Amino acid sequence: MNAAAAVVGVGTTAYGALGRTADDLAGEALRAALGDASLGALEVDGLLTHRVDSYERLAAEHGIDPRWTVALPPEGRMTGPALQLAAGALRDGTCRTVAVVYGNDSRTRGATYGAGGSGSTAAGEGYGTTPELAAPYGMTSPGAFSALMLARHRHLHGTTDRQLGAVATTFRRHAQLNPDALRRTDMTLEDYLVAPPVVAPLRRLDYCQINDGGVALVLTTLDRARDRPHPPVPVLAAAQRSRLTGSDLPPDDFWAGALAEVGDAVTRASGRGRDAVDALMVYDNFSPNVLFTLEGLGWCGAGEGGAWVADGRIALGGELPCNTSGGQLSEGYLQGWALVVEAVRQLRGDCGARQVPGARTVQYACAAPVVSSVLFGADD
Repeated sequence: MNAAAAVVGVGTTAYGALGRTADDLAGEALRAALGDASLGALEVDGLLTHRVDSYERLAAEHGIDPRWTVALPPEGRMTGPALQLAAGALRDGTCRTVAVVYGNDSRTRGATYGAGGSGSTAAGEGYGTTPELAAPYGMTSPGAFSALMLARHRHLHGTTDRQLGAVATTFRRHAQLNPDALRRTDMTLEDYLVAPPVVAPLRRLDYCQINDGGVALVLTTLDRARDRPHPPVPVLAAAQRSRLTGSDLPPDDFWAGALAEVGDAVTRASGRGRDAVDALMVYDNFSPNVLFTLEGLGWCGAGEGGAWVADGRIALGGELPCNTSGGQLSEGYLQGWALVVEAVRQLRGDCGARQVPGARTVQYACAAPVVSSVLFGADD
């Protein structure tokens, strides 16, 4: 993918228990993103929505009559493909300015993302396509699948509690530098180790927090992007690789093959190698996903993720700062969208105390049945 598209506006709401609808939160974020880009609704001719109840109502309420409209399924794995679609529509000339809009009221609705609770189920939100086959064996939630993957990783590679705890504690320290993060209280490694298990070996602090919130981005063609108030953030490349056959069971390779494929694809298409990446935004619905992603992208060898994160490599100031906003473990679970906004803000230089000095290339990656990666770069 050529860098023919760039992010020119971002907008977010507060996160937490907000008592508002997904469409209301999405609309607030959309207005903020348009304001950030200094664009009016009439200039938007592409609309992509994620978890919005009614794309038609959202467009009507904001005066948008797009030439191109897409509404995606609710799973968080769709974030990378959403950006790939939007950038492709701009590159192909289907439209000139795209609003990508996300809204989530899961906490207000009491969603649990597990069997027996209200809201989404494991099949709809995390893993699995045939829960009637997996549920009798305890696979009733995304956490159960992640716990089983971690148990296998430990069996094969000796991953320890302390190594995994470095993920949650590092991201909590990052969140303490982010005034918008939900979880900002001190958390030591000892706090992590005494946290109760939810699905062993996963502890409570290995889980992201369900919450409400809205996020929107405005993308336009690169030539138009340079006329906006903020430095444009080009979408250098995007790729995805599905692993849907047998996705009702955890993958034997922790998605390593698909991660390697999309990682190679975005670096090859962008002309920027892995060593050019200044920060990585990892889809951290559960702590082990960070280890799997680092291994799959080639930052360390198979089974070496635990040891690789244990000595500060993913912290601010480390070799590869990850989830500098606190990630989904501590900033809040916005199904990847808050991580994308963090990537944009890092490349704009807007992150204050958590800014990665001189950041020029930031990667987003999601390990899930639809594996994806997006590479963002500072405009030259």
